[in-house]
Amino acid sequence: MSFFQNTCKPKGLGGSLMVNMMNIGHSPMAEWGLKHIKINKNDISLDVGCGGGANIKKLLEKSPKGKVFGIDYSEVSVRKSKKVNKFAVERKHCEILQGNVQELPFANETFDLATAFETIYFWSDIDQSFSQIYRVLKKGGIFMVCNESNGENDKDKKWTEIIKGMKIYTSKEIKYSLEKAGFTHIETNKNAKGWLCVVARK
Repeated sequence: MSFFQNTCKPKGLGGSLMVNMMNIGHSPMAEWGLKHIKINKNDISLDVGCGGGANIKKLLEKSPKGKVFGIDYSEVSVRKSKKVNKFAVERKHCEILQGNVQELPFANETFDLATAFETIYFWSDIDQSFSQIYRVLKKGGIFMVCNESNGENDKDKKWTEIIKGMKIYTSKEIKYSLEKAGFTHIETNKNAKGWLCVVARK
């Protein structure tokens, strides 16, 4: 397996190195994305495809009276996320699980907010995944997708050739799948770097 394949599902030593790199490298994009949503102090949030846990930590800081859940299908990612957020996990302010977005292990209408940073590229069925996120969000809940790639330039195609199973979606494709799942009030934001942030409401 190539080193970059670890962006899809981190495994072993290479995966451990990758989640460390992603925690640092994706931070500016995540900060930019979070500016497009309002997070309340007592929100219950879910970070889907939580990777190395850096964005869970950001959500915890913004909801000190709430709770943040993370889920990822990579054992390496879950382990790193728990380590990064060790204090919050011990205080029961945070819970991190290993699982698949297509079968989220949560009850209907559990969360005020769901986020997906740099992860929908690797979801094998985006429609099913969005439907699951819609199911576990409360009425009026917010779902934010934030990606460094928007599918509108040649360098994006290069990454899909390097990383097996990766698909980069355009804002129109994401909007279409969100609408199919039932989401409304869909807002799309882009910047000069090609970053994409899509926010939708249940």
